[in-house]
Amino acid sequence: MRLCQVEELAEGEARGFDPLDEGQDSVFVVRRGGDLVAYRDICPHYGSTALPWRKDAYLDAGGKDIICSAHGARFAIDTGLCTAGPCLGESLIPVPLQLSDEGEVLADLNSNNSVGVVK
Repeated sequence: MRLCQVEELAEGEARGFDPLDEGQDSVFVVRRGGDLVAYRDICPHYGSTALPWRKDAYLDAGGKDIICSAHGARFAIDTGLCTAGPCLGESLIPVPLQLSDEGEVLADLNSNNSVGVVK
């Protein structure tokens, strides 16, 4: 499923997407060090809670960790592993990505494979 063009994702930032047109973001992508990584927008501490407190606010102020605004949990960007908070040791659900020849960022929403990092 197409999310966006790669140049629409700024370095060091995250952006949410609603690929199934459900009215709220269900997937988010982080671009860091030129790599792209994607996860489902659900905190593992409480399965239906979205992570950001406002649109695209997935990262802490320094851009180092993914943050759950409801529970204060912190997640490593590259692995999705919770490193602090009420779901310590649990992980975000990865969404494998591909980059098309035309620069489109594509997500495989039917897979629960390991994190799909695009370099």
